[in-house]
Amino acid sequence: MWMECEERLKKIVDGFQICRNAFTAIGDDTRQLILLVLLESDLSGIRVGEIAEKTHLTRPSVSHHLKILKESGIVAMHREGTKNYYYLSTDETQWKEIADLVDLIYESIQHMSAQS
Repeated sequence: MWMECEERLKKIVDGFQICRNAFTAIGDDTRQLILLVLLESDLSGIRVGEIAEKTHLTRPSVSHHLKILKESGIVAMHREGTKNYYYLSTDETQWKEIADLVDLIYESIQHMSAQS
């Protein structure tokens, strides 16, 4: 049983390492606002100008935050000609890794509670 606990903790440590940049990126209020706008848009994506309008942020500010979200694996982007469309995707981003890590932590807490 100790080995199972040790393996679980190692997976959690590895998960934190994998998701570190994503957690940092989504910890910012402005980026959370942008994520909410992306959640309201369809999966085909939304352009910087539209995000700026909906968030009342400047285009440069939106671009800066989208760059951080994209580099951290939170937001995906596709290009049509000269236009960039930003969107959320379960396949092309780290959302699955984040969900798996949270699930693993939750399972560990439940396991600890059951033993006490």
